[in-house]
Amino acid sequence: MRSFTGKVAAITGAGSGIGRALALELAGRGCNVALSDVDDDGLAETVAMVQQVIGDAGTEPVKVSSAHVDVADREAVEAWAADVVDEFGQVNLIFNNAGVALSADVHVMSYDNFRWLMDINFWGVVHGTTAFLPHLKATADGHVVNISSVFGLLGIPTQSAYNAAKFAVRGFTDALRTELDMEGCGVSATTIHPGGIKTNIARNGRFEWDEHEEAVDVEQVAVDFERFAKTTPQKAAQLIIGAVEKNKRRALIGPDAHVFDAAARLSPRASQWALGKLAARSDTPIV
Repeated sequence: MRSFTGKVAAITGAGSGIGRALALELAGRGCNVALSDVDDDGLAETVAMVQQVIGDAGTEPVKVSSAHVDVADREAVEAWAADVVDEFGQVNLIFNNAGVALSADVHVMSYDNFRWLMDINFWGVVHGTTAFLPHLKATADGHVVNISSVFGLLGIPTQSAYNAAKFAVRGFTDALRTELDMEGCGVSATTIHPGGIKTNIARNGRFEWDEHEEAVDVEQVAVDFERFAKTTPQKAAQLIIGAVEKNKRRALIGPDAHVFDAAARLSPRASQWALGKLAARSDTPIV
């Protein structure tokens, strides 16, 4: 996909962060955007910002729509996909971006929180992919973009649920890409592995700890995450869109993502040992 002018992109988790940045970047390139989130206020802010970009860039008649969609609800996602096609006449891209965070050691993690994360971070990607894929194939010019993570490259202490979801997204999308290549239907797929991106995911995450441990200072976790996160959502969006233009099978987003990838390739054993030592010395969970 060399040009986004006149195309239609659906984006989940568009109320903030990478989803919002993708909406702004694509609209500026003449792409219509269909946005969804469960954060109605954040979504309304994104829509207003997109409309401003459209006016400033002179890309009328680019259109933007929004919908309250819980990606964990398969029927809701399928209904949204049908609504997008009804409104825009087609859809060319789906960015399965919505995600949440959970920090907990395996022995204290509740099943309710584990299911909550998997329903959004993994099943949300599956729902978005399967709901939009037939519509993408109808255009013979489509792309599925699924957001994994650097935590889809290495196992991280306190992140077993997040790791499970992001490794699953990686495997799911890798297999999908191969199937699409074999089919030759004009649709492709890319797995995205962001490193630390300056978003609100840490502040909005859930935390569990052993009753004998000191309670997690959520604000300190957020501060530490923001200090670690080196890449802006705007830069991440540009790199993700560049990966679609180049039809990459996967894309590493941010300098830390390249470090994680190299560590996973060169010595997974040594990398896990080092991460364990780092986590043991830290006063706050890794997010």
